Amino acid sequence: MKYLRQFEYFDWNAFAKEKEFMTISLAPLLDFNTKEVQGTKLGIAIIKDGTSYDQKEGEQGSNLFEKITVKIPKQIDVPMNVKVQLKNVYGDYRNQLSVYAEDIIVIGK
Repeated sequence: MKYLRQFEYFDWNAFAKEKEFMTISLAPLLDFNTKEVQGTKLGIAIIKDGTSYDQKEGEQGSNLFEKITVKIPKQIDVPMNVKVQLKNVYGDYRNQLSVYAEDIIVIGK
């Protein structure tokens, strides 16, 4: 079958529901060809994961301390090691997760 990728969808709101995120890196988002700044690449880490995952019997695991790079289409300045929420998020998952957000909200330390 062809064109199945267009039906892949990553539900950020469901994924983020029982999680907390902290900033860990900040870098310019550059256009591949022109090298012009297109926005910001924000690195976040999952610092709390209360999600109940569908797991095989006897299996245990979480996404605690996993890192996610979020692409934001504007330049932002945010402190490191603060808790954040993402605003208007969309993403997709093929062989790796791609996350895009309109903005971030700093919610504390």
